[in-house]
Amino acid sequence: MTLQRQIGFWSACLAGLILFLWLFSGILMPFVAALILAYLLDPLVDLIERTGIGRLAATCFVLLVFVLFFILMLIAAVPLLGEQITALSAKLPGSIARLQRLLAEQGGPLFERFGGAERLQSMQASLAASVGDAAKWLAGLLTSLLTGGQAILGLLSLLVLTPVIAFYMILDWDRMVATVDSWLPRQHRAVIRELVGEMDQSVAGFLRGQATICVLLGLFYAVGLSLVGLHFGFLIGIIAGLINFIPYVGSLTGLVLSVGVAFGQFWPEWSMIVVVAAIFAAGQFIEGNVLQPKLLGKAVGLHPVWLMFALLAFGSLFGFVGVMLAVPLAAVIGVLVRFALRQYLASRLYSGGRGAAVAPPSPARDTDS
Repeated sequence: MTLQRQIGFWSACLAGLILFLWLFSGILMPFVAALILAYLLDPLVDLIERTGIGRLAATCFVLLVFVLFFILMLIAAVPLLGEQITALSAKLPGSIARLQRLLAEQGGPLFERFGGAERLQSMQASLAASVGDAAKWLAGLLTSLLTGGQAILGLLSLLVLTPVIAFYMILDWDRMVATVDSWLPRQHRAVIRELVGEMDQSVAGFLRGQATICVLLGLFYAVGLSLVGLHFGFLIGIIAGLINFIPYVGSLTGLVLSVGVAFGQFWPEWSMIVVVAAIFAAGQFIEGNVLQPKLLGKAVGLHPVWLMFALLAFGSLFGFVGVMLAVPLAAVIGVLVRFALRQYLASRLYSGGRGAAVAPPSPARDTDS
């Protein structure tokens, strides 16, 4: 097959995949969630299987333990989160009013000195109107999510179908991998296997490591903020932990929310506000110096800017399914781009002379791709 035909064939496959995701993005969520779950749990099933236990029994055991753990987490966290969300909706107007008073008391003289007293009043009015609109929008969104038949159906399908689909995927995982491997073109099988191995290392390292980091940091923030008595501290900590997979966004969001609530709650007691900020500073120190080196290392190959772009791009194209697929696809694209770059640097197109073939992936990878 000529190079042009190869490019045409793989381009058609890529276009077909994109079209499939776009057409069926509304029903793919439980399947994508099950695929990710099977991918994460398969190594554990393989480990148990090596002890002499059958594949079916190992799959049932691992999946049952995961489902029970997930249910226990929901039972423990949902009532507390619901209580804090209810308290937030009740106390939000008073907290905003207190922040407005603080803004007027502390910033009023400065605004008046520069002739901006009217501007201060305008800012207060705009803030009140924006908060009111945001509260109404959030209330309407929650109401629609709780009462919308399609949303409830989607949630039920996610919770019910995902474990079932994951069970069959884990049970047949090795067979599926072997089948796909048998389809690889024989001439390039070694190169493709090397690239897939690099993709697997990158995706697995990020998903497993970052998921653990998100859980640990979310618990650290939630417990820490709750212990200092911050209103909605548990809710803010969980939110910060859940979105920590987006570089800097989770910690920055949690810091802004917690310090804003601390100002409204503790002012003029500066020490408590500093303690709240110190909790997030400690979390960042632990993440950067302990968790990431131990759980992620330097072999993930996902630059923060590339990761944020992938999350936004795939999310805008395919919705929540795109967000779930963003990290694996970003890792795959990163591996392919690095491979293409190595091929280019060894080609006559770059050197102007006779180029040498490049070894597929190298052990030391550039982590900025």
